[in-house]
Amino acid sequence: MSTLPASPSPVTPDADLVRRLVAAQFPQWAGLPVRQVDSAGTDNAMFRLGDALVVRLPKAAWAVGHAEKEQRWLPRIAAHLPLPVPVPVGEGVPGEGFGERWGVYAWIDGEDAFRAPVRDLAGAAVELGRFGVALRGVDATGGPASSRGGPVTGWEEGAMEPAIRTLGADGTLDADEVSAAWEAVLRLPQWDGAPVWVHGDLLPGNLLTRDGRLSAVIDFGGLGVGDPACDMMAAWTLFTPETRPLFREAAEVDDATWARGRGWALCWGVVTEEYYRVTNPVLAAVARRAWTQALPEYA
Repeated sequence: MSTLPASPSPVTPDADLVRRLVAAQFPQWAGLPVRQVDSAGTDNAMFRLGDALVVRLPKAAWAVGHAEKEQRWLPRIAAHLPLPVPVPVGEGVPGEGFGERWGVYAWIDGEDAFRAPVRDLAGAAVELGRFGVALRGVDATGGPASSRGGPVTGWEEGAMEPAIRTLGADGTLDADEVSAAWEAVLRLPQWDGAPVWVHGDLLPGNLLTRDGRLSAVIDFGGLGVGDPACDMMAAWTLFTPETRPLFREAAEVDDATWARGRGWALCWGVVTEEYYRVTNPVLAAVARRAWTQALPEYA
């Protein structure tokens, strides 16, 4: 995995930059208060713009291009989905020393499911499973490939085995047990169907809650087409052994897709915990939950 740069541009996104960009490109919103949104996300910096809007700018190299993709595809997809998603209202271009495109979206009230966990897990399992079915049902013609729409080995690029060794050496995991599970993942049959839309990043930080219920899905930077297995990771990052079957039933996926989703949870969890355990403890905690929930199912 590549290291995380502070910004793809010479200018790091901050509130002053956002004020200048908005004033130059969206004068109708100039003067609205700007305040940064606290987030453990690694891709984009977010800033509230007044009470009704939010600005997102890429802060990692791999997030460059997300704004253009969301501007193009979210309006076509949103109407088909059973949960609220971000609505783009403005597309920003490079300026004020910031070299990338960025976006303005309607603000969606709620707290992310890491800070404000879902209390109604059974209801959320059904709702999120149906969300995936609806997303896959949208015409995928011309859709961009998702970075997580192929085999999990295409995402981890050889990082899994070193991560197992590192976390095994300090006692975080049993290297032999995890390696055996990983070998089982590598033997799974791969997706041979037509590409379908996937969110690509259904982690607790990208799910909003209100009053303990799932209320919205945000951050479509990973949106694209491919194998729906990556969107099954929510089964192990969010749900419990008791509610996981509800999600699986509502998601309407076959055994092979479910198994590949479990493989994603195992691999993403191990690699991400090892990579972020010092620099991003929130994401590392989500990652640990993913692999520790998935691993017992290999026994």
